[in-house]
Amino acid sequence: MSDRFVILSGCSGGGKSTLLAELRRRGHATVEEPGRRVIAAEQASGGSALPWLDLAGFARRAIALALADRAAAASLPGRVFFDRGLIDAAAALEHATGTPALQPLGRAHRYHPTVFLTPPWPEIYATDPARRHGFDAAVAEYARLEDAYRRLGYRLLILPRESVAARADRLLAALQG
Repeated sequence: MSDRFVILSGCSGGGKSTLLAELRRRGHATVEEPGRRVIAAEQASGGSALPWLDLAGFARRAIALALADRAAAASLPGRVFFDRGLIDAAAALEHATGTPALQPLGRAHRYHPTVFLTPPWPEIYATDPARRHGFDAAVAEYARLEDAYRRLGYRLLILPRESVAARADRLLAALQG
């Protein structure tokens, strides 16, 4: 387990990427969401491993990228904050295929024992070319992720809907305690 690797997970459009940018601005090492990077690469190459075309293929690519991210992050000093990561991708693969992926990957590759979740936040939710699903699908995904992290024994801290600075302060304070 790497207590240095901290996961930000939760609802699509819940403010994870904005929070990650704030943590980066404060000098912390960060890792961008694997799923967004997979989508960008697939769209640029005309590939089909996109969540709205081939969720299983997308999840497999996100898992591979998340594993590479973990390996690369090992050389970074201090805490490293991940916008989603391996557990989110494994949960997506399990959801898409029914094949057990969460337990084997989640047990072999641990993160900090506290996972920070951004809850559904309809006032800031928006679709874009990489997030085509609606708010109801985002809420369902949030429930699956909350369940996945609980099943793996993580302690969940649900971040309130507040300013990004207040969220970052709350997260960093929780890690100090």
